[in-house]
Amino acid sequence: MSTNPLSKLKFLTRVGKRAQYEAFEFELTSAGVRVRNCSHATPSEHEYLVTVDDGVPTACTCPADANYDGACKHRIAVAIRRPVLESATENQLVADGGARAVDSEPEPDDPSNADCDCDTLPEGSPCWPCYRDGKRDFDD
Repeated sequence: MSTNPLSKLKFLTRVGKRAQYEAFEFELTSAGVRVRNCSHATPSEHEYLVTVDDGVPTACTCPADANYDGACKHRIAVAIRRPVLESATENQLVADGGARAVDSEPEPDDPSNADCDCDTLPEGSPCWPCYRDGKRDFDD
């Protein structure tokens, strides 16, 4: 995720502030991210589904998202919590019901890996071309 998702969303400053300080809980589902606002006395009555498309929260089932211009606080809350947004993006289901494929190791016979030097580096360290192209990341 190289582009900040907030740059693709229009929202009011007060909505952005509420997305930061309200007590949200997140649950990854096959349809998106379920967001529960625990700042309310009855959190179960303030639970909505946020849809994520291409790394951007695009819709929410809350009344505010349907009735006002700009993104709601639930969409902003997902956008500013990078681990939640990345998990939702990586785990979206594809049409056949499987998970999106994620390249973990470069294929040695692939001509696009001609400048790959991963085997010459310490274990867990990707070469710059593989890291830049998202083919490998640093191991923890």
